[in-house]
Amino acid sequence: MQLFTYLNFGGTCEQAFRFYEEHFAGKIEMMMHHGEGPGGSTPEHWRGKVMYARMSLGGTVLMGSDVPDKFEPMRSAYLFLNFKTTEEVERAWALLTEGGQIHMPMEETFFAVRFGVVRDKFGTSWMIIQERQ
Repeated sequence: MQLFTYLNFGGTCEQAFRFYEEHFAGKIEMMMHHGEGPGGSTPEHWRGKVMYARMSLGGTVLMGSDVPDKFEPMRSAYLFLNFKTTEEVERAWALLTEGGQIHMPMEETFFAVRFGVVRDKFGTSWMIIQERQ
């Protein structure tokens, strides 16, 4: 058995996946848009939105799609990025907080050299950490 993460977006799935691919060394393995699916019932304004995307990221698989009229930003679930160096943590933090919403500022804690919580500009919630060794 394997456990993967599947994210829903309100129309920004492609932008989010391309962002994660570029900045976090992910690799998009597949991306299909609603307009590429069978049948012709997809509204014109939704045809360019993502029906299904899959990428390898950080040793696991991240999947996602755009969901018409149903999207809500993530709540009570987070993607958790663990970095080895302070430089990597700070770079990721700067990227994810730009246009995002900080839930817990990046700081040193009793359990981590650096730790912070943010919802990025695409609505994905992240915990970023550099664990104490």
